[in-house]
Amino acid sequence: MDNLTQLFTEAGTLMLTGMVFVFTFLGLLVVFINTVLVRLAHAYPDPVVQRGSQPNSTNKNEVQDGVSPSVVAAISSAVTKYRQQHSKK
Repeated sequence: MDNLTQLFTEAGTLMLTGMVFVFTFLGLLVVFINTVLVRLAHAYPDPVVQRGSQPNSTNKNEVQDGVSPSVVAAISSAVTKYRQQHSKK
């Protein structure tokens, strides 16, 4: 019985030591990751996008929402041609 108590005590000690080690390791990992994120955010800030400003409408082929109308027309034409070629089969 005395041997069993000693085994449980050793098992509990090992378990607590392991839990403290894992908790410490994960805590340091979180601190490290947050530090890196803060430094990266400071070094590479997000570009500021201003909403509500009117784009200059001097050119009709001007880019709207990131894609120019000529590119949209070319893609639409290609999709239409692809569908026509593959719908006949």
